[in-house]
Amino acid sequence: MMDGSDLRCIGIVGDGCGGGREFFIKNNSLKVKDPITQDVTVLLENIKNPIKLTKKGCLLYIKTKSDTIKFNLSKLAVE
Repeated sequence: MMDGSDLRCIGIVGDGCGGGREFFIKNNSLKVKDPITQDVTVLLENIKNPIKLTKKGCLLYIKTKSDTIKFNLSKLAVE
């Protein structure tokens, strides 16, 4: 059983975008949590069968059972 740790990551301060914010997938939606206000914002919905979430610079990579979704944080859109 997956504990959910593969479906969350923390932005590194100074890496380009989202420094210090927590990114996670819950209920098939990509969300971000602000560490100061604790506000949660939905960035992307309808993610089917997510397996893993990783971040590099301004890009979030969402691995699903059938594909990899690349979400650009500076554009707030899928590439």
